[in-house]
Amino acid sequence: MLKMRVGLVVGLAFALGASLGASDNWTRFRGPNGLGVSNATNLPVDFGPTKGVRWKTTLPPGHSSPVLTNSHIFLTAHSPQKDAYKLFVLALDRKSGKPLWQHEVPRVQPGRRENVNGPASPSPVTDGSNVYAFFQDFGLISYTADGKERWRLPLGPFNMFYGFGASPILEDGLIILPVDQDTDPYLLAVDAKTGKQKWRVSRPHVISGYSTPTIWRPKTGPAQIIVPESFQLTAYSMVDGAKLWWVRGLACEMKSVASIDSDTLYVNGWGFGQNQAGTQVPTVDFATGLTTYDANKDGFVGRDEINGTGTMDRMLRPNYGFDAFDGNRDGKLDTKDWDTFRAMLAAENGLMAIKLGGSGDMTGTAVKWRYLRPVPQVPSTVLYQGVLYMVNDSGILLSFDPKTGNILKQGRLKGAIDKYFASPIGADGKIWLASQDGTISIVTAKGDWEMVQVNTLDDEVFATPIPADGELFVRTRSALYNFVK
Repeated sequence: MLKMRVGLVVGLAFALGASLGASDNWTRFRGPNGLGVSNATNLPVDFGPTKGVRWKTTLPPGHSSPVLTNSHIFLTAHSPQKDAYKLFVLALDRKSGKPLWQHEVPRVQPGRRENVNGPASPSPVTDGSNVYAFFQDFGLISYTADGKERWRLPLGPFNMFYGFGASPILEDGLIILPVDQDTDPYLLAVDAKTGKQKWRVSRPHVISGYSTPTIWRPKTGPAQIIVPESFQLTAYSMVDGAKLWWVRGLACEMKSVASIDSDTLYVNGWGFGQNQAGTQVPTVDFATGLTTYDANKDGFVGRDEINGTGTMDRMLRPNYGFDAFDGNRDGKLDTKDWDTFRAMLAAENGLMAIKLGGSGDMTGTAVKWRYLRPVPQVPSTVLYQGVLYMVNDSGILLSFDPKTGNILKQGRLKGAIDKYFASPIGADGKIWLASQDGTISIVTAKGDWEMVQVNTLDDEVFATPIPADGELFVRTRSALYNFVK
């Protein structure tokens, strides 16, 4: 009888693609724990639109990265119409790329988005037998591997300056979603089986942010949810969302996912160009600001009252800084908005190494080192085989000694000079980097890295590539490629 039970469980696991410990499964944004590292081997290095293609599947647009099980690939997407788009969750057969199902998700509330952000930016997450997807314009929804809806949880509306960027994660039976917004920010935990809220914690110190959490499991105590937030990194208890410890000094807008080793976390952040160390713009308190700008004497600084030409005036201009500082988007800056404005301009861009753990404010003892020269706006770092890598805008790749923060090598990726939205990944003894214009650069994984190959696709890339044993999945604006040697 015991043998029959074991056989049944094993059979179900394989049928559902639930063997999540396998190296060829990439179940959340940036793979296991969001670290961007895989033990996949035999990956292709020389490929292109017509070279090394095992299969190519045309897709609707979307910036989200795919997630994998043994048998399925799950994605989110939207229709290409700018004014009347639809939202989709899709499943493909992993072996062939053949579409298995596609379901439309209601567009309940069109949300604010800026620049290149789209309505399908957050990546889904899977437990191997189900998929969980989030859309800014709807909320959370879950399907089985064969496309049957399990539950839905409408959420929002949301108020992020650039629109939603964080992806949901799945840990200990909970879907975790950080809602880093300018009004009513919170951290949400949802039961993955039922879709019911488990807990929700208010985070009044947070403003617009776009980072996906990672999980740290200390030797004692509950697992901790690590969230790079505006101005600080914060650890929350997985059990109830309690705020455990934090480190101040992060940038004003966080978009990257943290890299973690045994006891240290690495995270980069960028807000404004004026947040470079030593170049911050001086500001004045709100009372002084009113005397300068409040022409109609209503006790606010209005959008139409910024007419000066000074450095602070330029930061406050409409369509530049003003809309980021105006938290409730009412066209007026009040005391709270002004305090946010001053904090954002006082923050520093940079890369930090932070010792994990503690209780309360750990800023004074936890910071191991800082790198305060320019860092990327969106891509995360990747820590792979003892070296930390970071790609800047315009294709400058840096390798660091993670213990000291010393730069081991800095150089431009030849043939890959463009903006980067996808994060680098480490696999098969190499680092893989995808630029917006669809150039995939591959370098050796060592401090003194060397270029291996530069491949050019025929479309833009915003999604982070996915390595699997012998396969590389790359989502472009219009298709998903499966490359092999």
